[in-house]
Amino acid sequence: MPVDIPSQVKDPELLRARRAQIVDAAVTLFSEKGFHKTTTRELARASGLSIGALYEYVQSKEDVLYLVCQHIHQEVESALRHTLSEHASAAVRLQSAIEGFLSVMDDMQDDVLLIYQESKSLPGPFLHEVLAHEQRITAVFEHLLQEGVKDGSFGLVPTDLPVLAHTIVVSGQMWAFRRWALKEVSFGTFAKAQVEMLMKAACTTSGRGLE
Repeated sequence: MPVDIPSQVKDPELLRARRAQIVDAAVTLFSEKGFHKTTTRELARASGLSIGALYEYVQSKEDVLYLVCQHIHQEVESALRHTLSEHASAAVRLQSAIEGFLSVMDDMQDDVLLIYQESKSLPGPFLHEVLAHEQRITAVFEHLLQEGVKDGSFGLVPTDLPVLAHTIVVSGQMWAFRRWALKEVSFGTFAKAQVEMLMKAACTTSGRGLE
């Protein structure tokens, strides 16, 4: 369950709208300046709020960072699940999910990098929930791998599944946190190589399940 952040505002629609403003401003500021160098005053101003008003919706800058991480993970998970289909073999669904995930990583590379750089600043309960959300995203791929083992698309043993699922997620995130070393590589080239390597790692037999 997400950690509940107390607020003085009782109107849920107003709370949602104002926190969305705060998150949008925080993503930009934290990406540009970093979490620690961003002041509460800057957050309030960029959100279109006074400092007093800001504290009606959150209690600390750490609250804001947690909301940012949750927002980014929700966007990633929503986009990933949008790529899933129940009307194809597990191999086709896995490849589609990997391609979709890589595309999301390209679109949200600054956001993903922000989580990796700044989530260490979160208090324990917040960090625990952020990591749990990361695990839920990874579980999407583990489930697809399990389905592929069931329908014969993949030649994997049970202990392979969580390792490969995490490998898929980290391989996609690499576009965000290793882009400094891949600046001469186009996203299309990166994505094609990753899909081929990851599908090969799943031991998809030649053509089987991908037709």
